[in-house]
Amino acid sequence: MPFDLPTVLAALVAGLLGGLHCAVMCGGIATGLHAMAPGAPLAVAWQSNLGRIGGYVLAGALAGGLGGGVLRLLRIDALALGLRMAAGLALVLVALRLLDRGGRLDFLARPGVQAWRRLQPLRRHLLPADRAWRRVALGALWGWMPCGLSLGLLTVAWLQASAGGGAAVMAAFGLGTLPVMLPLTWSGARVGRWLQRPRLRMAMACFVLGAGLLTIAAPWLMQVPALHGPLAALGCLPLAG
Repeated sequence: MPFDLPTVLAALVAGLLGGLHCAVMCGGIATGLHAMAPGAPLAVAWQSNLGRIGGYVLAGALAGGLGGGVLRLLRIDALALGLRMAAGLALVLVALRLLDRGGRLDFLARPGVQAWRRLQPLRRHLLPADRAWRRVALGALWGWMPCGLSLGLLTVAWLQASAGGGAAVMAAFGLGTLPVMLPLTWSGARVGRWLQRPRLRMAMACFVLGAGLLTIAAPWLMQVPALHGPLAALGCLPLAG
């Protein structure tokens, strides 16, 4: 399928906007990595965060590949259109979660709790994380920690119906979280507070919402000749069967 630029940009914005949420959810893990992973603090931070993003990318590739396999197995033309609309709806839900300050959508994280419980024992085999590969692997497990926001983006990745598309969505999300998650110090807190300014938060969440609505409407907008070229360039096309 074509590269879905609006969806990938929306995932990046969701990561930027959700960075402080990630810090609240994972701050204890991030700050405790130095105790579990001896080494130069900057190297530990980079290796563990790159491992975390690698965990996102792997999950996105697996989910997108699974979605693509279902699409190819069933070979139903209407299903391709349905997946495109579902991906847009998932982005709309991500935007609503970004705007949710009261925790009303926290229930979205529940499906991943059991998965994390199954992965947690693997951590024991990586400690002490005294080598680079152990720190990267520990970060990858960290990336699989259940979070409503990351699970929402993982749904979007699954609905891309391709391993490459799913990996791109989760890579963009992971890179978006880096400005806050990498430092988790004074500068990271400053960036996080800046990103949480109400007007900026509203504008960025509206961007994600707009990307979701565009994804839903693209198959019909493609019927307008004047919009065909721009939408095709953005990758806003129905998924190929």
